[in-house]
Amino acid sequence: MASYHTIKKAHHGGREPTFFEFATVMAFNEFAGQNVDWAVIETGMGGRLDATNIVRPKVSIITNISLEHRDYLGNTLEQISAEKAGIIKYRTPVITGIRQPKALAVVKSKAAEKSAPLYRFGKDFKVRRNPAGTFAYHGIEATWRHLQTGLSGNHQVDNAALILAACETLNKKGADISLDQIKAGLLKNRWPGRLEEIATEPRIILDGAHNFIAARNLGRFLSRNYIDRKITMVIGILDDKPYNAMLKCLLPTAHRVILTRAKINRAMEPAGLEPIARKITPNVKIVPDVKQALEIAIKTTSKKDIICVAGSLYVVGEAKEALDGSEFNVQGSKVKVCLL
Repeated sequence: MASYHTIKKAHHGGREPTFFEFATVMAFNEFAGQNVDWAVIETGMGGRLDATNIVRPKVSIITNISLEHRDYLGNTLEQISAEKAGIIKYRTPVITGIRQPKALAVVKSKAAEKSAPLYRFGKDFKVRRNPAGTFAYHGIEATWRHLQTGLSGNHQVDNAALILAACETLNKKGADISLDQIKAGLLKNRWPGRLEEIATEPRIILDGAHNFIAARNLGRFLSRNYIDRKITMVIGILDDKPYNAMLKCLLPTAHRVILTRAKINRAMEPAGLEPIARKITPNVKIVPDVKQALEIAIKTTSKKDIICVAGSLYVVGEAKEALDGSEFNVQGSKVKVCLL
């Protein structure tokens, strides 16, 4: 991959590019060097002014809208939607899972302005879950049955629907993605830091849950699957996130909460989260360092119970680094954590 210094050498005048802008150019340079057939590009923040938005995509996907990055994207769903809709290009199909009427109205308006076909989850394509754990996709034109995702959580089936709609759209543009390839990709898919189980005694689950929708999905998953288990929630949230709403989604599932913070300047101080947390559950402890918070959680949690690390992908990243290869004493037994 092209180095930072190579990219910087090609930079002429003007302001210094941000880290994300440098990383974006380095990635594009690598893709070109490898002659990739298809590249999946995710925006860093928003869309309209994002460094990635110079590409001319074959399809644009706007998954959902949540109140986040409000200092940069706006304080309302409509304002944030306008920034996200900035990735919509002229006559380029758009796939979306947005349900909120005001947010959807913004995207529909931008798609119409750009003469871009808009395909909506729940209207133009749907999924139907089966008791056996599989699901059927009823798409824009195609119908695919006996599908299964390797990711945990009911919401991942909805997420899969967006990908399937994108595959269906791309096939019309010559992508030639076979149904067998689609099925294999769904089943083998793994997403570190998203309902990632890394130990069983006690069960340790890592989930970034870094915005309201993600926190709501995690809260629903925990309440449905571990109603008979005590959950220790190790949680840290960034200061530009809707932390009040996120805590209300997550903390009712926990019998104990350990507030922590990632080593990034955007991290919310645990003391700022504590008053909100205590209104939801009385069993709240502050341990500012993620590694120490985990050590305390593991040493004081029964083997049959749950530890969930959530609230920020930065917190999850530090947790993975701290846990990999570590050995802990749990009720007199040694437990070693090895991440794949």
